[in-house]
Amino acid sequence: MNSAVEPVTRGRPREFDPEEALSAALQVFWEKGYEGASLAELTEAMGITKPSLYACFGNKEALFHKALDLYERDKLCYMRAAMEEPTARAVAERLLRGTLQIQTGGDDPRACLGVISMVACTTQAESIKSDVIARRASSDRALIERLERARAEGDLPAGVEPAALASYVMAVMQGMGVQASAGATPTQLAQLVETTMAMWPTS
Repeated sequence: MNSAVEPVTRGRPREFDPEEALSAALQVFWEKGYEGASLAELTEAMGITKPSLYACFGNKEALFHKALDLYERDKLCYMRAAMEEPTARAVAERLLRGTLQIQTGGDDPRACLGVISMVACTTQAESIKSDVIARRASSDRALIERLERARAEGDLPAGVEPAALASYVMAVMQGMGVQASAGATPTQLAQLVETTMAMWPTS
């Protein structure tokens, strides 16, 4: 008779796909914002228990930061690609049409995750607000630098201030998310894109 004791395996194997669970959490945060999303709603959407959430992702705050990473990777990838366009006008148009696609295509919530999280956050979620602001600042810098290059290449009129133009483009993009969440139709949002491009400064 074998008297050896079988080693006890500590913990249970993970019974869910972390990527799928994170994607589900992103949808809840995207629809409700950081503070509007309860742990009960998150775990239900993710198909996991609270202990599993904490074990895999950390707390709710850490989960949101990971959801933001996923949002930027999968939903905002067009922003990085836009910076490679050959002209400033093409950069702006790709940014606006990418935003339009997000707001009108598929089943994603009609809003900008960063905007709704900024609006809803109180001082108790200061780190969330700081993270959103830092990510926004990074996007702003990239667009400003691209427009500065365009002006240096003669692609923008000399009197146009790249920082101001970048701020305008970003404001239109965020405004599209706000209007979409308020019920604006795809046609109305497309008109915003067309109007903005019609007003684009030319040399």
